[in-house]
Amino acid sequence: MKTNLKISKEQSLAFYKDMLRIRKFEEAISDVSEDKEIKTPCHLYIGQEAIAVGACRAVEKEDYAFAFYRGHGHYIAKGGDTKKMVAEIFCKSTGCCKGRGGSMHLISPEVNLFGSTAIVAGQIAPAAGVALSSKLRDDKKVTLLFFGEGATEEGVFSEIVNFASLKKLPLIMICENNNAAAHMKLSERQPIDDMYLKTEPYMPSFQIDGNDVIEVYSKVKEAAERARDGQGPTFIECMTFRWKGHVGPLLDIDKGLRTAQEIDSWKAKDPLLNKDILSGLLDSEIRDIELEVDDEVKQAFRFARESSKPDPATLLDDIYAD
Repeated sequence: MKTNLKISKEQSLAFYKDMLRIRKFEEAISDVSEDKEIKTPCHLYIGQEAIAVGACRAVEKEDYAFAFYRGHGHYIAKGGDTKKMVAEIFCKSTGCCKGRGGSMHLISPEVNLFGSTAIVAGQIAPAAGVALSSKLRDDKKVTLLFFGEGATEEGVFSEIVNFASLKKLPLIMICENNNAAAHMKLSERQPIDDMYLKTEPYMPSFQIDGNDVIEVYSKVKEAAERARDGQGPTFIECMTFRWKGHVGPLLDIDKGLRTAQEIDSWKAKDPLLNKDILSGLLDSEIRDIELEVDDEVKQAFRFARESSKPDPATLLDDIYAD
């Protein structure tokens, strides 16, 4: 499915900058992970940048979002403070979870990103709850729900698909299908390759190119319009590929999950090489964006390194609501 949507110069700049920000931050996080400067497990988003950027650009800042353990990209795309993100990955007190969450538990209430979770499918029911709240209050807000194809194997997925459809919740279910769980291909875990077939009887369901930010943007924008109009949820399966291994900076080729040739074939489909985006940008504009992003990364890592670790005396803080 290829969209014919024409985007403006301003949108091209925004798409490219957001994807580059995710890429640069993830590469820097990969480096400090490989050097053992940080200890929190990091599930890197390199290769999947177009999904988070396209989806978050298609909705409003006031709309809600839930991510999963590969959530750095969603945090950045939704507008989270990158200094707080890196500080959290360094487990510092200035992090978005005060150093208690690490890489897999990022949250930014300021932009209505209500968190990511290390539990596979753990974000699905809370996202449906927030969407139900929007429905009951008629606030015209939508909820983005990001998850991997492995989450469709959990029972809560089927329950929420049914409930969201029945109640016509303003929920946009975005399945990032990278064809691999920790160390098992999709074909070893499920009898079908196309996740959208699971939800097709319940709601409008689509399979799109998850490496094409314009296609993601277009389809999520359509889904958001439907949701705001009271027409209920949409399921969007975004076909993509993670360049790194399941967790950490390595490639996992040694584990037999994929080959170097497969990785190279997907790198040729790099979201940042989107011709429809780059053709509208000048070389000087691209260089300016690169310099700006590089500076943001440096400042965020400097902030994290200079921040203090949590005070042991605060260990029991923030466990219960005041």
